Amino acid sequence: MRTELVTTLKRQATRILADLRESKDPVLITEHGTPSAYLVDVSVFETMQDRMAVLEGIARGERAILEKRTLTSAEARGRMKKWLA
Repeated sequence: MRTELVTTLKRQATRILADLRESKDPVLITEHGTPSAYLVDVSVFETMQDRMAVLEGIARGERAILEKRTLTSAEARGRMKKWLA
């Protein structure tokens, strides 16, 4: 991962964005030596968002199992009958 100063980003944004699109490698932006932000390619960001949604769904399912909030197949079919018809 590349690191760039915020002043470099201000001066060379077009070049940094072009490099980012080509490499797909995130760029860490620092201010006064402290990490401030990440620049991430749009397609990489969207993939990360999709993966997070899947992981959140899995976590909700695992939580439901631990809390005994589950249904049998017959109960689930009964509740979903109007959508399955």
